[in-house]
Amino acid sequence: MGSDKLPIDDVLHAGPPATPLVEAVLDLVREKVRMRLRESGMDWDGFVFAGSDSLVTRADIEAVEAAILASGHRFDWSARASVLERPEAHKADGTSTDDGAGFAHPEAPTAEADGDGKALRGIGDNVVRHTADIVGRALYVRSNERVMELLTNGVPQGTIAIIDDSGGTLTAPIIDQFAGVVCAGGSVRSHLGILTREYNIPCLMNAKVTGIREGDRISVEVSAPAKTTEDYQQGVERIARVWVLEEAA
Repeated sequence: MGSDKLPIDDVLHAGPPATPLVEAVLDLVREKVRMRLRESGMDWDGFVFAGSDSLVTRADIEAVEAAILASGHRFDWSARASVLERPEAHKADGTSTDDGAGFAHPEAPTAEADGDGKALRGIGDNVVRHTADIVGRALYVRSNERVMELLTNGVPQGTIAIIDDSGGTLTAPIIDQFAGVVCAGGSVRSHLGILTREYNIPCLMNAKVTGIREGDRISVEVSAPAKTTEDYQQGVERIARVWVLEEAA
């Protein structure tokens, strides 16, 4: 054990790196285990089977949690998970590098404005079927800084948030203030899908959208049939559309 390497390290590092948050937690837990192992004077088997339950304490785990919370990046890390897993769904349109950058999904269907002035700009999976479609202003929420800004200044009424984070952690503090949500990641069973369902907020998950700029007045077809778990399993397509009604000035 002179190298301070734990037998479990080979198992924990057997696969590809996890998200930054998971890797940070694992590193902190390993550090605590190494420290307690050294202090115990036991060999590894004795420590695992006779001592770890009492030698690695609740206070140790709470210290790990406190270190993660103190880092200030807990929301940002979770928001990156969807982007890392499916980068094509979150490709920016090149107009900006900040939150206001729109998505440019290569498979998003588009069409010129119809007789009602509705220009198709994408599709997604409807979480809950509502009696009527929603209309509001598009606002990209893609970073912890944007969430803090909205927490401080408030979410404008009628905001339809367009986000990366299918986990829901990033937007949880302000989710009840959105008129609707369009998420480029996840499915209706993702954490964000569950949160919007509980708050009765219209939401599309797994959205393929393009050409929507921040401030555009958009309509989301939440009157479309909701997609179910069975639909995913059986490959059934249920499409809800997103239209631009009026471009931002």
